[in-house]
Amino acid sequence: MGIRILPGELVDQIAAGEVIERPASVVKELVENALDAGATRIEIDIERGGVALVRVRDDGCGIAAGELPMALARHATSKIASLDDLEAVTTLGFRGEALPSIGSVSRLRIVSRAAGAEHAAQLDVDGGALTSVRPAAHPPGTTIEVRDLFFNVPARRKFVRSDATELTHIARLVERLVLSRFDVSFRLRHGTRVLLDAAAVSGAAADLTRLQEVLGQDFPAAAVALRHAAGPVMLSGWAGLPTRSRAQPDQQFWFVNGRSVRDRLLMNAVRLAYRDVLYHGRHAAYVLYLTLDPKLVDVNAHPAKLEVRFRDSRQIHDFAFRAVERALADTKPDLAAASAAPGLEGRGAGYGAAAHAGRGTSLPLYAPARDPWAIAASVRDAETRPEVPPPLPSSTEEQPLGTALAQLHGAYILAQNRDGLVLVDMHAAHERVLYEKFKAERARGAPASQHLLEPLVIELKAHELTALLERRGEWEQAGFELDALGATRLALRRVPATLQPGEISRIVPLLVQDLTLEADTHHLEGAADRFLGTLACRSAIHAHRRLTLPEMDTLLRQMEATERANQCNHGRPTWTRLSLRQLDQLFLRGR
Repeated sequence: MGIRILPGELVDQIAAGEVIERPASVVKELVENALDAGATRIEIDIERGGVALVRVRDDGCGIAAGELPMALARHATSKIASLDDLEAVTTLGFRGEALPSIGSVSRLRIVSRAAGAEHAAQLDVDGGALTSVRPAAHPPGTTIEVRDLFFNVPARRKFVRSDATELTHIARLVERLVLSRFDVSFRLRHGTRVLLDAAAVSGAAADLTRLQEVLGQDFPAAAVALRHAAGPVMLSGWAGLPTRSRAQPDQQFWFVNGRSVRDRLLMNAVRLAYRDVLYHGRHAAYVLYLTLDPKLVDVNAHPAKLEVRFRDSRQIHDFAFRAVERALADTKPDLAAASAAPGLEGRGAGYGAAAHAGRGTSLPLYAPARDPWAIAASVRDAETRPEVPPPLPSSTEEQPLGTALAQLHGAYILAQNRDGLVLVDMHAAHERVLYEKFKAERARGAPASQHLLEPLVIELKAHELTALLERRGEWEQAGFELDALGATRLALRRVPATLQPGEISRIVPLLVQDLTLEADTHHLEGAADRFLGTLACRSAIHAHRRLTLPEMDTLLRQMEATERANQCNHGRPTWTRLSLRQLDQLFLRGR
């Protein structure tokens, strides 16, 4: 077969294969055109999952009657005119391919009335064949109907899934559009059923309402707001708390200059930011907006414009990673997080006085002069006095996690603050405290360690000792000094100061075993972080370890001062609270 020029209708169908993958692609292209036209209200009607009908109506600037045929021509656009425009494009669409591509594989109708025009104009397209423009009745704005998608391309039609599946794709797409423009109203209907009706909003409180419509009523209360800028780049939005993680990555939204993207570089930056607080197999929820100079990003790198290319991808990756990581670092106990539930304000001072009556003398609380990391060191003078709970501090000294009362089943610390009962998983909490301490010491290059008077010799299996010596650098960065005495004997000459001498011979073999097993499964990316995370887990207070009240209080104060202390290294919560209101409800008080 010789070389030939393809017919125009075949060229359009080939282009449609790149742009129009399924009914959701039609919705995307038409809604983005409406947004580019300045629409403030967009209505989307769907029938049979979008195969039978996709109708998008907007109140934008409209299209002049004389330009309707041009709108259906390939590479005809009002959004760019030169290469310079393309390099700094700010509109969602710019190629001029969407409408001709859709028209080539469907029965399409455009009815539009430009601003200031006396009446609207209508144009029909049947599989790429255009009719003449004729007058029509329509308010200012545009309505585009797409019927019988892929009716003339049977091979493509076979790849369309069930109506329910295609509708799910459309609903997910509209959710992204709803989050991209809070100032625009969206309504999605399937037949006579309204699936989504989001009114335009403005202001911080109203923004949270829009978030609730898409991500659920609980998202605003379980997310941290972030806003970080550096030069021409700014990142804002909301990052879900690790405790609100999900089994699927179905609530992850990225927007670059208002455009919804599923960019691997950006998604990886967020995944790394969550690695210290999210346990394996779980996915974070977030809504993030990256704003930067359009000249610093290429939006023409993907046929569907779902991925972008940054001029300095490494810098953008690090910027996004650091911004989210710092926002998550503040997930530690504070007075706002530990405050009472709504409705407690009316209790009055009398209730608090009655609740705390009868408290006697107490043990001394944690003193700053004491080593804040020596959790395992007992308070000797406590042995001569009964362990009674210390009085609550004054309001000016109130701590988010309150004052320790007791230890439950050797695993939990019970404490009280002025708003209720606090329960702490002591192992998970201490694990996080140690992990953050180890990371800080590594960053300073000076891990706190102690020399042993005599080397401690530990018997290991030959392959375990070999694997350990291959990672000697990680051990040394954590404060160990070691060498081999034969094929199976490990000599420790220096150990991290946090480790108690009596526990070293127990912890080291477990650490070697864990690192061998977790090399390919640990949620942390870097080998150094895996080492420190495992060391913290094995060094932390273990179950059934008896703590005194001052030791419990010391751990509570450390949690309050430690970043990410709301979760352990594996992403599990470290503490929770029952408010006085919740306790009253349990016992039917006030009824």
